[in-house]
Amino acid sequence: MIRFEQVTITYEGADSPAVADVNLHIAEGEMMLVVGRTGSGKSTLLRAINGLVPHFTGGTLSGRVTVDGRDTRTHPPRELADVVGMVPQNPMSSFVTDTVEEELAYSMECLGIDPAIMRRRVEETLDLLGLADVRDRALLSLSGGQRQRVAIGAVLTAHPRVLVLDEPTSALDPGAAEEVLATLQRLVHDLGLTIVLAEHRLERVLEYADRVTYVPGSAAPLVVGTPAQIMDQAPIAPAVVHLGRLARWDPIPLSVRDARRHAASLREQLPTAYESSSPDFGARIATIDRTRASYGEIPALRGVTLDVSAGEIIALMGRNGAGKSTLLSTLVGLRRPDAGTVRIDGIDPATLAGPRLIGRVGLVPQESTDLLSRDTVAAECRDADHDAQVSPGSTAELLAELAPEISPDAHPRDLSEGQRLALALAVILVATPAVLLLDEPTRGLDYPTKARLAAILRDLADRGHAVVLATHDVELVAEIATRVVVLAEGEVVADGPTAQVVVGSPLFAPQVAKVLATAPGQPVPLTVSAVQRALASAP
Repeated sequence: MIRFEQVTITYEGADSPAVADVNLHIAEGEMMLVVGRTGSGKSTLLRAINGLVPHFTGGTLSGRVTVDGRDTRTHPPRELADVVGMVPQNPMSSFVTDTVEEELAYSMECLGIDPAIMRRRVEETLDLLGLADVRDRALLSLSGGQRQRVAIGAVLTAHPRVLVLDEPTSALDPGAAEEVLATLQRLVHDLGLTIVLAEHRLERVLEYADRVTYVPGSAAPLVVGTPAQIMDQAPIAPAVVHLGRLARWDPIPLSVRDARRHAASLREQLPTAYESSSPDFGARIATIDRTRASYGEIPALRGVTLDVSAGEIIALMGRNGAGKSTLLSTLVGLRRPDAGTVRIDGIDPATLAGPRLIGRVGLVPQESTDLLSRDTVAAECRDADHDAQVSPGSTAELLAELAPEISPDAHPRDLSEGQRLALALAVILVATPAVLLLDEPTRGLDYPTKARLAAILRDLADRGHAVVLATHDVELVAEIATRVVVLAEGEVVADGPTAQVVVGSPLFAPQVAKVLATAPGQPVPLTVSAVQRALASAP
């Protein structure tokens, strides 16, 4: 179905190719997972399938890419639209209408599909992706995860033979991600659809893939094999694989189900060896008291009360649309609540601006490009140094710690989604605000970059700063969060220490806890590093 023959892609001004000498065949009805470091060339590989590279992105493509027999050099994206559907990293970049239902119908209108067939397909897609209750909603009013599902649905209604997805679950809560992946698997198995998807959260998708393509970066040759073969050699892997390596299980498990079959002996060592601890925190920094907020007639927060103390790392969790992003925007003063109060150091953040604001509270939003306006990475860093009143070069130094591969001369819009997020994080982190707010901070980040971010956030908390992050990344929560607050329909439904809230949860428990837990409330490690410490302390 898809063939890459000696393909090399080089962008204008680049010192080296984005990908080089690629030879790859993806069969009809196959689900191919593409993995690699942030900025390694995964998105370039995906965009070459529907002709976006080089017809729209520019650069030079040598070699040959064919899809269902069509050469992408002679067939631009519009001539491949009936065969290839593409879902980008940022769903808002692909929307062309105003409402959910209109967006689902748009691609069919462009292809001249009969209106009766269009209506049926829209209804099928609404049900398939759980969007029926938002069919009349404006796209701008949707949560990030809801937008992602609409973007997937808008492509599916055209019934393409090839579906290409760039991080399709990055903005989805665990339940919604499982639903989308199960849907994709049905499309492969029942309809013979060929699916190519790039993902960083391998714990979600690895067990669904037929084969995996590892993109090492630096124009090194691709490595292609079964999930088991790639996990044996690739430096990036989910927690369950690292747990299997630690315990020397053979074969290495790729899913929680596989790991639990091996875990009995490991569990026996942990009940007496493992103990959880509750750290002490400093003074209260931020307070939300009986806060209500809404979008028109749609309530987003329903009387939320929350205290944030120095040294805490609080994870806001919950399904898409639960109110997490709204809570963060009220904390930073971007929106005033309809009722209730919000205070940072006793001050309403909506009354602050400039250095008085960024020194107290900083927000990295879901759309990191909202913070970026200059033509080069270096210019963004210089502006951030000036705004935060820190020594020149401070932001660039922090960025180098997060993502050393980013060139200071690059345009922010030319960066990958994960690289743009790393830049936005550096811009906000350099001011070391008393309260740091992060909305989906690991979207687009690979495992090593995520580990560096986790270390920075832990260091900030150790120095007395408070961190509040809205996230669907259960592995990050297990690694750094001291407390979890679960929201549902704008209300707090759970609030407590991380282990207390997530252990036993079918949605929010990390992989290690799912593997090792045998009874509700049983104290178990949440991460592989915690397992290592527990084993080391065992008599």
